[in-house]
Amino acid sequence: MRSAFVTLDGARWVPGCLTAIDSSACTGRGRYFKVCSREVMHLHGVGDPGELLGACGGEDDDFDGELNRMIMVVDHAGRCIGCGACGHLCPKDCQTHVAADKVAASSDETNPGERDHVRP
Repeated sequence: MRSAFVTLDGARWVPGCLTAIDSSACTGRGRYFKVCSREVMHLHGVGDPGELLGACGGEDDDFDGELNRMIMVVDHAGRCIGCGACGHLCPKDCQTHVAADKVAASSDETNPGERDHVRP
């Protein structure tokens, strides 16, 4: 578990990691999905009556006509580095961010392979 985060100029900083998205408030516009370099969340289709259909394969994916709307789903929370870019872009404030020092231990236990994920 990490106990201290420091910026390049030595200031203390605690990253806020994305842990959840309120699906009832999410509009599914996907703005913050596009800024996430860690692939923490993805657009998922929702059918009637609120059934999660799966990850969207593209803008034209309508899940054989069953698509009612799209929402963002956190599907790789362990990859989040807490940069906050997604939170700044969400117009509905439907995201839950938790201080990294509070989620580090639980994330390592629930997603052991996720802590080693590195993007090229």
